[in-house]
Amino acid sequence: MSQSNTVNVQILDKEYCIACPADERANLEGAARYLDGKMREIRSSGKVIGADRIAVMAALNITHELLHKQQNLDYQSSSTKEHVRTLLERVDQALAADEEHRGA
Repeated sequence: MSQSNTVNVQILDKEYCIACPADERANLEGAARYLDGKMREIRSSGKVIGADRIAVMAALNITHELLHKQQNLDYQSSSTKEHVRTLLERVDQALAADEEHRGA
């Protein structure tokens, strides 16, 4: 079991000290960089003012990206399953035809 320790991350010019298992440190730092980048994008657009509002907009944008990617993965998975089913049917038909040919 990994031990928890703290990681300091900078998000929108503010430092946060977060407890994190050692084996998750790189993931946490990457997530913090990603969030910081999204928040900076929103702030630089000039359309949203205030750290709280910027954070909410970043959270909404990131959630939208996540849900969109999940929908794409679900679609791809469904499409792949259907393709595999079709291939299995073709293999079954080919084997049945081969058995008929041998039996004839």
